[in-house]
Amino acid sequence: MIKKYFYIILISFFLITPTYSAGSGGDSNEGVKKLDNYKFATRQIKKAKKLEKKGKTDKAKKYYKKAITYLLKANAEKPADPDTLNYLGFTHRKVGNFKDAEIYYLVGLEIDPTHKGINEYLGELYVNTNRIEKAKERLKVLEGCNCEEFKELQAATNQGSSKY
Repeated sequence: MIKKYFYIILISFFLITPTYSAGSGGDSNEGVKKLDNYKFATRQIKKAKKLEKKGKTDKAKKYYKKAITYLLKANAEKPADPDTLNYLGFTHRKVGNFKDAEIYYLVGLEIDPTHKGINEYLGELYVNTNRIEKAKERLKVLEGCNCEEFKELQAATNQGSSKY
């Protein structure tokens, strides 16, 4: 009889004990979900960039729009993450929604004023919208970093083109 109760308790323990995926930290399964939305979005962005390089901009926009969906979910799950806000700005800019892109970038800069990606991409948005002086302000923020973001924004401001 005691064995029977022991087995029932043991089986119940395994059935009701939550299991955790690798990398979830053991706190809850929500951690995996947050990573999945952000990671999935970044994969869509990478695909879109490759398509853009091949000149397939319409197809690339579809991937950017898909990325926006997942970035919004990631932002809802973990608000005020500058990396997520950076990509929200980037993807909105890539689909031509400059107003929303600028809002996401500016909110991200409020959280992290020295964020390299946000400063670069916001500068590119300013170049795209013919606000070169504002782009140069973003360039000044990146000036001492000796990073790729500085070099790319510097090239864009020197060209003054709406390539981005």
